[in-house]
Amino acid sequence: MLTRPAIHAFLAAVEDRLHSPARLYLIGESSLVVEGWREWTDQLVYTAEAADRTQLREAIEAVATQQGIRLVCESPADIIPLPQGHELRARGWQIADRASPVRLELFHFDPYSTAIRLIARGDEPDYRVALEFLRQGWIQLGELDRQLSELLPQLSAENIQQDPAEFRRKYKGLRQMWLARSNGSGSVASAVDGQVGSHPSL
Repeated sequence: MLTRPAIHAFLAAVEDRLHSPARLYLIGESSLVVEGWREWTDQLVYTAEAADRTQLREAIEAVATQQGIRLVCESPADIIPLPQGHELRARGWQIADRASPVRLELFHFDPYSTAIRLIARGDEPDYRVALEFLRQGWIQLGELDRQLSELLPQLSAENIQQDPAEFRRKYKGLRQMWLARSNGSGSVASAVDGQVGSHPSL
């Protein structure tokens, strides 16, 4: 069980092993836990970049083994074409009282890219993360509509591992869940079962 302090301790220990700068991006539930919007998660989902990728990978794996942390290294870019401007929408964060200079820069991966990737998978926990991003204002439904309208022509069964029509159905299900929640009615579970909607552009 990974709590916010456990994630902080893991990342601080990783940084202690680094000798050159690196960046690590949290994804999905891991972001929710760090922000205090969820108590725990069972795995750390992340992607990372560094000039010395071997050093970073070895540091992450060594600390994870030492602390018994389950890791999933996966970028939304592994599953979907990323929407334009995704680099600028990464959200930086810091662990308090870390020594300077910081060798491991910490970010949440672009919430729009993350939400689109989670919708493509479409499990109930994925919808819950996307809905929390909406609730916290990390993404806006209108902007998500706009980005998907631009992205949908690029989607194919090959690059999202499903029929694009299935993706559209899942997204309409998310819209129904959010609108039902905003109106104070319905539940995530019942909306997942229905997964219908009527947004004309999608």
